[in-house]
Amino acid sequence: MTRAPASIAGERTLLLTGATGFVGSAVRPALERAGWRVRVLTRDAARAAAHAPTLDWVEGDVGDRDAMARALEGVDATLYLVHGIREGAGYHGREVAAAADFAAVAAESGVERIVYLGGVAPVGPGSEHLRSRIEVGETLRAGSVSTIELRASMIVGHGSLSWLIVRDLAARLPVMVLPRWLRSRTQPVAIDDVVVAVVRTFDLPIEVNGWFDIPGPETLSGKEILDRTAELMGLGVPRSIDVPFLSPRLSSLWIRLVTRADWSVAREIVIGLTEDLLARDDDFWARIEHPQRMNFDRAARRALAAERALAAERGSRPARGPWALVERARGVAPAADDG
Repeated sequence: MTRAPASIAGERTLLLTGATGFVGSAVRPALERAGWRVRVLTRDAARAAAHAPTLDWVEGDVGDRDAMARALEGVDATLYLVHGIREGAGYHGREVAAAADFAAVAAESGVERIVYLGGVAPVGPGSEHLRSRIEVGETLRAGSVSTIELRASMIVGHGSLSWLIVRDLAARLPVMVLPRWLRSRTQPVAIDDVVVAVVRTFDLPIEVNGWFDIPGPETLSGKEILDRTAELMGLGVPRSIDVPFLSPRLSSLWIRLVTRADWSVAREIVIGLTEDLLARDDDFWARIEHPQRMNFDRAARRALAAERALAAERGSRPARGPWALVERARGVAPAADDG
């Protein structure tokens, strides 16, 4: 694989945004192993440093141009993992405005590359969340800094919101209603493969720009994902009842009842699944010399193992509430309490 120019491949400093999130937490150690000096952006540097004092924390918010100028000083590249789905009404506009400011300040600061992890483009209108992620990618790429946008659908790993919903539904429901949206297809990708894609993207020639899909190796419907997850948990395939009239809104309320996902997040995820989310191609994996990716079963097993390990570390504390009793009755291993 052709490597980046010396300005990127030599002594390298990278600003990581969204470091405490699911992907950020997974990718930071890999970036450090790849030789990057990682500077970590947070809204509360004192609090973050109390938990992880060895990291290079810098305080700021991507919507604050002055703070971004300080954070990006001396930075060669940056990984943009900012998403505002939890921030209430109007988050779409705020995300796009913040991306525009970030791209401008990155250019002024001499940053050579931005990498952004977004979502696969829907065939139709999609959800507000998917539209926002696509527009954020477009906004970052419209700037003058060399920018690569990676587009993933469902990421399989402990800590992923989509995986949390799948895991809880599979663990807790021996009989499952089957709304029409569970027939939609996607290409779930392991967090391990996403980390490889992100890290190796920074080694691509600086002239490479644009967006690339990073699909997993299998195309599965929502029902197939749930069935296979239940089987991996030793529960067998759940019985299903077709309920084609169950709307995304009602489905998200049902998901909120059964899983640990809050309603606003569940609603956006369900709306995003009402149509196929399929990659244009999988050529990017060859470009970064990583053609062999984890299949769904292996990725799911690793996610379940990570959950069990965390539960053991916390004293095997099960998830709270009545669903914990259901899981124990079904013989499901204790789930780490994300709260």
